[in-house]
Amino acid sequence: MTIRLISQGEVEKVEMKLLESVEQFEQMRDNGKHIFLFSAGWCPDCRFIEPFMPEVEAKFNQYTFVHIDRDDFIDLCAQLDVFGIPSFVAFEDGKELGRFVSKDRKTQEEIEKFIEGLN
Repeated sequence: MTIRLISQGEVEKVEMKLLESVEQFEQMRDNGKHIFLFSAGWCPDCRFIEPFMPEVEAKFNQYTFVHIDRDDFIDLCAQLDVFGIPSFVAFEDGKELGRFVSKDRKTQEEIEKFIEGLN
């Protein structure tokens, strides 16, 4: 779930977008600012980041966060050299801005530091 700050004291809750097709990925990658989160249901380190991701998304709302299920898009993962999860790859208008790709557990602080380094 994403929590977006509307104005001081008001928030709007929306779900993180889920990737539905490679074509959708290409469209998002090439248009706007997106951070793609590669994850899987069976991954304990992926479950670890779920509770704080809404806060991360709200803090960095200039990006659209998109969840990619690694098992559903294994070929896309290979194409992007994403072999460990959870992992993050950021794009703006078709240009890769950065990646935080490894099989290691990630903390909220590490994820936020990665995103801050994109700017």
